[in-house]
Amino acid sequence: MGATISTTTGAPHAAILGIGAYRPVRVVPNADVVDAIDSSDEWIQQRSGIKTRRWAGPEESVQMMSVEASRIALERAGLDASQIDCVVVATVSHLLQTPAVATAIAHELGTGQAAAFDISAACSGFCHGISLASDFVRAGSAKHVLVIGVERLTDILDLTDRGTAFIFADGAGAAVVGPSDTPGIGPVVWGSDGEQFDLIRQREDWRDVVGSPEVPGSGVMPHLVMQGNPVFRWASFAMAKIGQQALDSAGIGLDELDVFVPHQANMRIIDAMARSMKLPSTVRIARDVADQGNTSAASVPLALDRMIAEGEARSGDTALLIAFGAGLSYAAQVVTVP
Repeated sequence: MGATISTTTGAPHAAILGIGAYRPVRVVPNADVVDAIDSSDEWIQQRSGIKTRRWAGPEESVQMMSVEASRIALERAGLDASQIDCVVVATVSHLLQTPAVATAIAHELGTGQAAAFDISAACSGFCHGISLASDFVRAGSAKHVLVIGVERLTDILDLTDRGTAFIFADGAGAAVVGPSDTPGIGPVVWGSDGEQFDLIRQREDWRDVVGSPEVPGSGVMPHLVMQGNPVFRWASFAMAKIGQQALDSAGIGLDELDVFVPHQANMRIIDAMARSMKLPSTVRIARDVADQGNTSAASVPLALDRMIAEGEARSGDTALLIAFGAGLSYAAQVVTVP
């Protein structure tokens, strides 16, 4: 008979203790992108609700933006970086296959030798990270977890692609998850629909673009592409059901919900989801996409941070987070606003 293995137990509950954000300095209006895609400001706003977006400058790297957002989140949580046991970074635009950028971020912040790794779940990555962090805290794997959603999508954006050039943007959001006396993060509802793998994807395999000057197309960065109409249909209606499941799993009724923070993919998708879920008019809805653009894994924390800053989300409010994207992957959970 084998020996008995000891296990750990953590806090009874977990919660988000602090949120931080970093938005690139450069504001890019629609007028700056329309010529390359033969479009207009009116068309872009009609299709997406986007008026301006943030694009990172040369010095605003994935690591730099993550560190800045994390420092704010740590300060708001009342914690020092040395108290972080694990760093989880959700991103698809850190361009080194290895090592994970989380390790460099953890070191720059001064976490000591915290566990650190990246996850690739596209736009739903931050919500995946919040679920992992909650489980870590409650299982005893970590006491405090730093979750970062960060993207520099302009590095993989084809500025002549009418389907993506006006949508995607850059930025970082961070959250500190730690122990709580009361439940602050509800059960995650997550999954993937790999049958629709091709709807949002990196267009070229790395092997297609790395090569010699004699190989046509080699030496060109892979680009992000998206089939907008099927993604719109899928996200608008399938994700409304996932949102309702997350509310049900947390035991929260629509009349108890204060804030709705969906992935900032597109204003039309946000509105369609709210209608499909029959959200009461009292629920305040994040609409950060209008001024920030779609920042993939960074969009949910950026949107929540703005709502807190503008007084639309208050400490103690009940919020539904939901995100969806390439894969097609999705995740949703109810949280208490820090």
